[in-house]
Amino acid sequence: MQPALGLWMPLLLLLQVLPGQPQSLKEESTPSSVNCDQNQPVHELVKRVPGSVDEDGLCHCVVHLPNNLIPMNQLEQLQSITQVLMDKYDQELSREPPTYNLLCLELEGARELVTQLMAKEGGTETEDLLSQLQSQIANASLTLKFLADSNQRSLRAYLQEVDILEGRLSDCEREKWQEASGPPLPPGSCAHGGLQKVSRPLVVQLNWRGFSHMAGVWGRDSAPDLDSSLYWVAPLSKDGRYFDYYRLYKSYDDLVLMKNYVERAMGYGDGSGNTVYENFMYFNYYGTRDIAKVNLSSNTLVLRRPLPSATYNNRFSYAGVSWKDIDFAGDEKGLWVLYATEESKGNLVVSRLNTSTLAVEKTWRTSQYKPAMSGAFMACGVLYALRPLSTRQEEIFYAFDTTTGRERRLSIPLDKMLETLHGINYSPLDHKLYVYNDGYLINYDLSFLALKQKQSKPPA
Repeated sequence: MQPALGLWMPLLLLLQVLPGQPQSLKEESTPSSVNCDQNQPVHELVKRVPGSVDEDGLCHCVVHLPNNLIPMNQLEQLQSITQVLMDKYDQELSREPPTYNLLCLELEGARELVTQLMAKEGGTETEDLLSQLQSQIANASLTLKFLADSNQRSLRAYLQEVDILEGRLSDCEREKWQEASGPPLPPGSCAHGGLQKVSRPLVVQLNWRGFSHMAGVWGRDSAPDLDSSLYWVAPLSKDGRYFDYYRLYKSYDDLVLMKNYVERAMGYGDGSGNTVYENFMYFNYYGTRDIAKVNLSSNTLVLRRPLPSATYNNRFSYAGVSWKDIDFAGDEKGLWVLYATEESKGNLVVSRLNTSTLAVEKTWRTSQYKPAMSGAFMACGVLYALRPLSTRQEEIFYAFDTTTGRERRLSIPLDKMLETLHGINYSPLDHKLYVYNDGYLINYDLSFLALKQKQSKPPA
C-alpha cells in the first residue's frame, strides 16, 4: 500500500528552510499586517504566524522552525524506499521465490529509518503516517518470514524426493551394469579377457583428517584372501608428502560410520604409493629409494631395503601427483612396484616383489613415460595406466601384460569427482578400484571382458 502523499504536501510547501534559522518565504514584504491563516490554508505547525499581505493578496511571513523537526527529504526518501520494496515484493512473489536475505535486509533498513524518524518530534499527521508505515513494514516482515519457513519445508520435502529418485536411478544403473557385464567374477578370479569398462564413481566420505589433507591413499587388503575384511585409510600431511598416520577398520560399515577403528602413527613414509598386502603395509621410506613394510598388527617396521636403480625425491612422479616415485600395487598374481629409473629415461618400470624379502623377482620395462601418466594399477598381472583428459575425467589408455610381455592401447573413460587422483589401489576380492580423490574416498566397479568360448568345428 502507498501512503497518501496529500498529507505531506502542506509541510513540503512550507518547510523549505533550514531548521533553527529564521527564513523569509518571500523577501519582499508590504506594510499590511495580518495573520496568514486568515487568507489561505496553513499547516498546523505554522498557524497564527504574524505576517503581511501585499496588493496581490500574497501573504508574507517569517517562520522560526525547531531544531528537532523531521527533515522532509528523509520522509520523501522513506516513502520512495517503501514503494520500491512493495513493488519488488509483489514482483518476486508473482514470479519466483524471493531472495529472502536481501529483502529482509532492506525491510530492516526501512524499519530502522522509521524508528529514527519517530524519535524526532513532529506533527500528529506525520506521526500517524510513520506509525502506518511501521505497521506495514512489520506486516511485510512477518509475511516474508512465513514464506521463508514454508519454502524451507517445501525444499526439504523436495530434497527427500530427489534422494529417493537418485537412489532408484542408482539401482537401475547398477542392474543395467550387471546385465551388460555378465555374471560377476568370483573373488580373486582372473577368468576374463581383460578390463572392459569402469563404473561411475561412488563417493564414500571425506577422509578423517579433513579437507586440508588433499593427498593420501586408501583401500582393502590387496591379497585375494576371503577371510580379510580389512579397510585402511592413510591421508598424508598437509604438504602432500609425509605419510605419518593411518587408520584400520575391521569392516566397510565401520569405515562409513567411522567407528571401531585403530589409529596408528608412522613417521617415515613418503608419498601416496602405499598398498596393503597380506596384512602388511608397503611404502617408500622417506627421502630414499628404500622400500619398506610394516606389520599392521603391531605397527612395527619389519623390513627396509633399497629398490635397485629406482629414482626418488620427486624425480619421476606421476603427472599432477608429487612424491609418488615409488608406487606399490597388489593383485591376484602378487605384490608389484611401479617406478622409473635413469636408465629407462623416465619410462615406467614394473617389478614383481618377493613379499618376504622385498627382493625383485622379475622386471618389465614399458614404453610409457611415467610423468605423462596420472596413475596406474595392476589387475591379474596386467598393468593399466591412466592419463587426465580434463578436470573431471581420466582415460585408461594403456595396458601391459606381464604374462605375454605385450602392450596395447585402450580408451576406457573414468569419471572423477575432483581433479587429482592421488592413491589408486585395486582389490581382487571385489574387483573394485579404491581411489583417494583430493581428500575424498571413492571407489569404482570394474567390468572385465568375458572369455570367448571355444567353438567346435562343424562336422565334415
